Amino acid sequence: MFSLLIGIVYLAFISLGLPDSLLGAGWPVMHLDLDTAVSASGYLCIIISLCTIASSLLSEHVTHKFGTGRVTAVSVVLTAGAMLGFSFSSSFWMLCLLAVPYGFGAGAIDSALNNYVALHLSSRHMSWLHCCWSLGALISPVIMGQALTGANSWRGGYRTVSFIQFGLAAVMFAAIPLWQKMAGKNVNGKTEEVPDVPLTPAGVLRLPGTKMMFLGFFCYIMIETFPMSWASTYFVSVYALDADLAASLASLFYIGMTASRALTGFLTRKFSDRQLIRAGAMAVAAASLLIVFRFDSYLPAAVGFALVGFGCGPVYPCITHSTPANFGAQYSGSVIGVQMAFAYFGSTFTPLLFGKLAQATTFRLLPFGILLLSLCVFALTESTNRIVDKNRAQS
Repeated sequence: MFSLLIGIVYLAFISLGLPDSLLGAGWPVMHLDLDTAVSASGYLCIIISLCTIASSLLSEHVTHKFGTGRVTAVSVVLTAGAMLGFSFSSSFWMLCLLAVPYGFGAGAIDSALNNYVALHLSSRHMSWLHCCWSLGALISPVIMGQALTGANSWRGGYRTVSFIQFGLAAVMFAAIPLWQKMAGKNVNGKTEEVPDVPLTPAGVLRLPGTKMMFLGFFCYIMIETFPMSWASTYFVSVYALDADLAASLASLFYIGMTASRALTGFLTRKFSDRQLIRAGAMAVAAASLLIVFRFDSYLPAAVGFALVGFGCGPVYPCITHSTPANFGAQYSGSVIGVQMAFAYFGSTFTPLLFGKLAQATTFRLLPFGILLLSLCVFALTESTNRIVDKNRAQS
């Protein structure tokens, strides 16, 4: 029975990943079709992220009141409806309105399920959970790439993803009784009392080490945001590729991330969360160099994006899974809620600011940003470890 519930959680994270890469993959054509600036996708990202931040901060209280199953099902419906609305939008302001339910739905799923897995399941399940997100994010650019060659262009891509989302929503609603039946039980089906002490965001920030961890997570999400939002545009701008090929190449980032997270699930048996975070951050820094140098062919850059995704693989799930151990299981829900808010805050202004900067200069700056941020992630997570260890030794 618990295995079935784990499968439902995995499906929910595929649903969470599906919409996340659509905008970046389709934007080179969308902004022309809607007669808006190439940097305008940043405004959409801001709206989505601000709504996601609000949803993440409220998630602990909402989940406690309505249950993880109901919150997940309703959230998937919100994102599915938003994607369907995108497909019928004829102006940029309509996309801005629809970004609101999309953001609220994404934040609720992210916080509720990350906390559930961090508390009840092992690190390998956390890695495979985020592998499912990567799988969803990987599928979307492929769908969009195919759609851009058809009559409906980018609208067909959004419509296809919305139909998939509605199908997944039906599964989530059917699974609500299963969530209720398994409430308070662990992976072995035995009753498990997990303490729950809700904290305000200010209370969370007073816990030793959370500030550094949140800043590191902030920087990490910015790394993800660069390929998600601008990989397609990077290939179009720097290598003059067609939009459909560029959209397909953007999926290499997600291929690398998906493969890495699938592998990380096995590596967690031998390596700790901390070791995998270190390795991931350094791998991203090394891989970014393949994109930094401008070659005659686009292939090294394509490989570079795939390897950046591979390096990113363990970072998010391992930081999240280590939250109860670092800050206490009783505070896990509150800490992860704020953690998700910081993560999305990291992606709020990044697309817009980088889009404005690249539009005024060059999109070749993108890999330099990835390199700098990967070094920041390494430094900040190591600082978190030192603070947590010192606090533990003094307790």
